[in-house]
Amino acid sequence: MSELIVIGYEDRAIADKAFAAVLKLKDEHVVELNGLAVVSVDEDGKTHVDTPARTEEIALSATAGALWGMVFGMLILTPAIGVVGAALGGVIGKLNQMGVDNKFRGKVQELLKPGSSAVVIMASKITEDRFAATMGPFGGTVLKTSLPEDSERELAEQLAGPEAAG
Repeated sequence: MSELIVIGYEDRAIADKAFAAVLKLKDEHVVELNGLAVVSVDEDGKTHVDTPARTEEIALSATAGALWGMVFGMLILTPAIGVVGAALGGVIGKLNQMGVDNKFRGKVQELLKPGSSAVVIMASKITEDRFAATMGPFGGTVLKTSLPEDSERELAEQLAGPEAAG
């Protein structure tokens, strides 16, 4: 099971410090990362996604990478999706079942107002008490949902397509 955690901040500098703290927690084996990014929204409302160089150290399996990319895209980059193809519709349906539904996405969008930033974390393992103790001093608004392992696997298979099954 993975945890999807979005921590919203009013100030990009604090988000950057929180991001660095998450990387330190990774080095201390407090959190096992599948994905990590800082998202900021400029005053014009444009969304910027930063995955600073050290995130390359996060060894992502193809499954985790595909899942992180899809969850991230659905969560941050496509707040309102109209008519979609059957394949994308199936992926959205699976994400909804996993807890990344319209309500959760709406809460994330509320956090990401012009001038704000967020640290987005996808972790397959986390030591909750140490994580909370380290991140607490940064403040921020925390949104969290769990992604069940079975659903992650099904979603990864759906993302890989039928040719990957054979």
